[in-house]
Amino acid sequence: MIPLCSPEEARRPTALALGSFDGLHAGHRSVIAEAIQGSQDEAIASVVSFWPHPREVLFGEARLRLDLPSEKLALLEPLGIQQLVLVPFTRELAQLSAEDFVTSVLLNTLQARRIAVGTNFRFGHQRRGDAEMLGRLAAQNGVEVKVVPIVEDQEGRMSSSRIRAALDQADLTTAKALLGRAYRFQGRVVRGRGLGRELGWPTANLQVDGRKALPGLGVYAAWAQLDGDGDRLPAVMNLGPQPTIDPTSPSAVEVHLLDQSLELEGRHLGVEPVQRLRGQTKFSGLEELSIQIGRDAAQARKILQTGSQATVG
Repeated sequence: MIPLCSPEEARRPTALALGSFDGLHAGHRSVIAEAIQGSQDEAIASVVSFWPHPREVLFGEARLRLDLPSEKLALLEPLGIQQLVLVPFTRELAQLSAEDFVTSVLLNTLQARRIAVGTNFRFGHQRRGDAEMLGRLAAQNGVEVKVVPIVEDQEGRMSSSRIRAALDQADLTTAKALLGRAYRFQGRVVRGRGLGRELGWPTANLQVDGRKALPGLGVYAAWAQLDGDGDRLPAVMNLGPQPTIDPTSPSAVEVHLLDQSLELEGRHLGVEPVQRLRGQTKFSGLEELSIQIGRDAAQARKILQTGSQATVG
């Protein structure tokens, strides 16, 4: 797998695509393609992003990501990228002028030979730098800058915000179309209360990175994969609190593998939600809950086996 590194650790010189690239949708991929196209043979094809998100550092805003850096590595490699460079975003970096950022980070540290950005890219202190300024500063040092137009479809500009909105609405079909791939996440299986096993529906309780964007609350038909390899396993996933058992409980990710009996604690489980079956519901008791889980399992099995569509709840 390609390396994830700091600017100081990066292989150089570089042909780089500069931006957040959260979700790696078609607009992002077009910027990456321009960075690689026509680059000099010795230049290392690189994606350069900031981590954490500038608004997290400057304003304390939580910024959920469609792809965490570790997940992005496997997505970038097939695009021809040879390394992912994360620039640590700090308050000190935020004070760096646009001119100094280009000179210090892009030209001196990363030894950029070719740079590609989207038309709306902004950088430097108070976001005063734009694509035009970047092109002018780079040209003074003989570095080519390619400014890539925004990619649009019938609904408007491709954006990470549209993908997050689709996920919030549990519209996984739209999210998949915008991403160009199925949406996935993963987590480590941790010990739960064991109540699911008592009900006859044992679940794997997933500890998911809190910075990862997840779909809207509800019960889903899903595919699961153990430890990042092997066959996909049909599953039912509950995402959210437990209104019947403990209405005050925090939101959780629970996955029941259909027709499987495996010891999962401590292992990593990848999840691909396919379709929401229903929203969160409070039942009269555990017996009614168990009956509904059985219905959910039957519906999920049908969807995953036949690809048929059920009503989104």
